[in-house]
Amino acid sequence: MNATVTVIVALAVGTYAFRMVGPALHGRVTVPPRVQELASAGAVVILVALLATGTLTESGRFAGWARPAGVLVGAALAWRRAPFAAVVLTAAATTALLRLAGTG
Repeated sequence: MNATVTVIVALAVGTYAFRMVGPALHGRVTVPPRVQELASAGAVVILVALLATGTLTESGRFAGWARPAGVLVGAALAWRRAPFAAVVLTAAATTALLRLAGTG
């Protein structure tokens, strides 16, 4: 086996084992409420960081104002509980129109 296949198999086994730990230990191990709060807050922080990085940067540089504007329009529509297709299409159209107008 070459190294790539070995790494893929190791990651697959590790992922499966990690997923089986939850059901196997359910009810046996209690997590303190403070740890649960910190884990939830950590997940939110990571998602916001990914959103900010994907929205504001492209190839390590500022992506321009069109993309953040499209994301803001999409977020506003999602907050107003618009249908998913409308959110995606409106955000994409906003970004495309701003780029067409030269805002970049």
